[in-house]
Amino acid sequence: MVDIEKVQKFIEKQKVSFICSVDEDGVPNVKAMLKPRKVKGIKEFYFSTNTSSLRVKQFLSNPKASIYFYRKGLIKYVGVMLVGKMEVLTDQETKDMIWRKGDTMFYKKGVADPDYCNFGDK
Repeated sequence: MVDIEKVQKFIEKQKVSFICSVDEDGVPNVKAMLKPRKVKGIKEFYFSTNTSSLRVKQFLSNPKASIYFYRKGLIKYVGVMLVGKMEVLTDQETKDMIWRKGDTMFYKKGVADPDYCNFGDK
């Protein structure tokens, strides 16, 4: 039996996550990303990215996704993989929810920049 609370605490401590999308040939693609901007339990994860990114294109075409978190221990690696569907979110409410001050370094037009979007795994 999985201890959900233990999994949540493990995820919260990680600084990096790996997201997996599926390309047009059905091949899994993995990308390292910073940890999710917002997490709701172990069911909803929100990431920030460029609307023009390859990952967004792939999730719009095929929403199947996985997220992997890991920690290197002294003797072994410990990891958690979650699977679900990724939704590309471009609504202003979600953009505002995820936005951080330093994001203007990447999105010159601010939170309303058309190249700024989020995706969430549900």
